[in-house]
Amino acid sequence: MGSSCVVKLNLIAVGIHMPTWVAEGFAEYQKRLTKECKLNLITITPSQRTKNSNIQQLVAAEEKKILAAIPKQSQKIALDVQGTMWSTKQLAENLQQWQLNSQNISFLIGGPDGLGTECLSSAKHIWSLSPLTLPHMLVRI
Repeated sequence: MGSSCVVKLNLIAVGIHMPTWVAEGFAEYQKRLTKECKLNLITITPSQRTKNSNIQQLVAAEEKKILAAIPKQSQKIALDVQGTMWSTKQLAENLQQWQLNSQNISFLIGGPDGLGTECLSSAKHIWSLSPLTLPHMLVRI
């Protein structure tokens, strides 16, 4: 990989006020990346949920904020349990390809009820980290 090509990775995640261990874990992995990979965290305030909330409306409101936060010319990758699982080798190959193409990538993490249909349908890839539904705090790390 050439040192002149830098890939900017944006992690756009619904959720604020994370516990200290989440911020520390994210910072640890952020600094482990090579100088050719710059990781930026963009947090989205979740919609206020009540027992009578319309979940579709809440997800749509969060989706609007996510889409507005995506930097221009950034390829979207949605994280969703229904997506395709990648091996470590496949992730490394994707990172290398993005770097060679000087692509900026935005990983989208939805709120408690997932991502909206536009985030999923407009994503270049839908990536599943696991067949398990993982807590959003853990996915961020």
